[in-house]
Formats: sequence, structure tokens, C-alpha cells
Amino acid sequence: MLWSEKRILTTHTGSLPRPAELTRLYVKRARGEAVDEAELSRAGERALERAVQKQIAAGIDVGNNGEQQREAFFLYVRHRMSGFGDNWRRYPRQDVERYPVFKAAMEKALAKKEAIGNFDPPKAVGPVGYLDRRAVEGECRDFKEALARAVGGFAEAFMTAPSPGIIVKAMKNDYYDSEDAYLDAVAKALSVEYKTIVAEGFLLQLDCPDLALERHLSYQDQPLGAFLLFVEKVVAAINEALTGLPKERVRLHVCWGNYEGPHDCDVPLEEILPFLEKAHVGGFVLPFANPRHAHEIRVLERFPLAGDQTIVAGVIDSLSNFVEHPQVIADRLVAVAEAQGDPHRVLAGSDCGFDTSAGMGRVAEDVVWAKLKALGEGALLASQRLGLIG
Repeated sequence: MLWSEKRILTTHTGSLPRPAELTRLYVKRARGEAVDEAELSRAGERALERAVQKQIAAGIDVGNNGEQQREAFFLYVRHRMSGFGDNWRRYPRQDVERYPVFKAAMEKALAKKEAIGNFDPPKAVGPVGYLDRRAVEGECRDFKEALARAVGGFAEAFMTAPSPGIIVKAMKNDYYDSEDAYLDAVAKALSVEYKTIVAEGFLLQLDCPDLALERHLSYQDQPLGAFLLFVEKVVAAINEALTGLPKERVRLHVCWGNYEGPHDCDVPLEEILPFLEKAHVGGFVLPFANPRHAHEIRVLERFPLAGDQTIVAGVIDSLSNFVEHPQVIADRLVAVAEAQGDPHRVLAGSDCGFDTSAGMGRVAEDVVWAKLKALGEGALLASQRLGLIG
């Protein structure tokens, strides 16, 4: 895992805007309509190629495949793992329920979207296992080939995979005797994907919104302690799934849900960070750009990361079409570096993905690339202010 040795490096959280044609194919398949798999494959490969070149043009140092060949950051596992079927309705968001006028506007806007986010997730209805590693191997191969054809390149490349916790909570258990047994099975299945990504030479990013988000979803009517016990169990399951992998090849992303909303029921970072720091990973990806969590940069002073861990600081918002001024980005990065105590272990990133489920992105594609370009400009300013470059 690269550090910011000579300047603050730029990265992002993973998902990038998918072309409309690709989103339409994913939505058709989700509706149960016939889709030409070869056409879907070609559309995904074209989108991948484009996402790689766009990142390079925007100046991203640590880039990925944009998750173009997946319909959503975790729902894709139903095509790679056994045991999932039927559907169910997820728990409502506690913060949104408190504001009925906002909720109605949100539902009206969502109804107009052709998006994977409009479909209810499946449930576990049988034994969960990883079906065939050739799916993730093929995704890695396509990414390598796209990188080989690209003009320019990344300093380092990463690929994402979901936390076992988000699968367990978003894809309801209707088969296992206990949630612990379900979590164990999911973690074992996902370990195939984790280890394949690292074996293929990529940095692995674990997407773990469950470690914050579920407090105001499935645990909203339970005491904080019950949620923290869940976090502890998921981190332990992640560590087991990562057995044998070098910690410096893994970074862990946590957020409170990639949606515009009040977020005034979010669990504070200071409550969960001590548990997150038990994960055997080389770094964390945390959101500090949005107005609900920007102040939590200071939490890093009270709960410092280990001396060999990096932090990707979310300093651009993935839900707003404002293009952050480079000076604002620099201010945020300097604050993180000061709280962290070492600018070399700070990278600049986004709060979350820009299209975590196909069609759900709120930021216009051309604005996304402008934001990522501004990210690099702000990182350069911060590097100068922090003395990394003259």
C-alpha cells in the first residue's frame, strides 16, 4: 500500500458513474427480463476501459475498475455465490423516518430513476458458498488488460469487495439457525474473493457501510451496545476471512450510508473507531467532507491509527454537485494530517462511491470528473503546505 512519500496521493472509494446503456441492461436483468449476457459483458468491458482512462485523465494515483462490471457494490454477489433467492424489504432509515416531508420528496425522486436501488435485495434461502472463482478472476483479468491498453496508468490499483456484515444485514437470513452461523458462512465465501484480488496483484478495499450504517437501520430500536457487539463480530469475521493476507494489501472503508438525508441518527465515529481499529488492515477510508461528519477529523487525535496504517480521507462529497475548491480540499487534508500526526500516511479521497448501485448516483458524470480533478489540485496545495514538496 503506497504512502504519500513525496506528495499526497489521490484515490477514491470505488464506484464510478456507469453509462446509461450499461445501467439499462443491469435494470432489465434485475426485473427478470431476458438480457443477452454477451451484450452485457461487452458493455461492461467498454465501460471499464472508459472508467480507467477517465481516472487517469483526472489525475487519480490509486485507481480501480470503477465497479463497472457489477450492478451494485454488494448485490453482485448473488451471481457469484450460492444460497440467495426471493426478496425482502430492508429496514427504513431512522433519520429519514423523522422527516416525512423529506421522505416523500426522496421517494418521489427515487421513483423516477431507472436504477438497481429500486429493487429489494434477496434473502439467504440455502447454504451460502462461493460458486466459481473464475468470475472474480475474469474481472481482474479484464482490469489488467484495460490498464495495459490505457494511455498512462496508476501508481497503484485496487479492487473492492463487500463486508460480510453488509451481506448479512442487507440480504436477510432465512436459512441459518443463527446470524452468527450466517455471518461465518458469508465470510468464508467472501474470503475467496478477497484472496483472489490480492493474489492478482491488486490492493483490496473492503466496503463496510454496515459498521456504521446499521446503527440507524437494523439496530435503531436496540441499545448502542447491541450494535457495537455486531461491529465486533463483523470485524472478527473479516479478520478470519483475511487470514494469510498481508495487512498492507488491504484497506477498509466505512460510511453511514451513501444517500442524501438528515443523518442526524448516525452513530458517532468515536463510538465505533476503537472497534474498527481491531481490523487487520493497512488503512482506513473514512468520510470527512459531508457536513455531518466533517468535525470527526478530531477523533483521530483521540484514537490514533497504528504507525503503519494509512488513512484515505474523504475530502470531496459523493452526493453534491458542488465542485469543491482546491483550497477547501487542502484545508481538510491539512487538518487530517495534523490529527493523524504524519502527512505521509494520508491520501486524498471521496466520502463514498459515485454510483454504488447502478443508476443511483446523484452527481452528474461530468461533475464527478471535475471533482476528482479538483481533488488532485487540492492534494498538491496540501502537499506544499505540509512540506512534502517545495
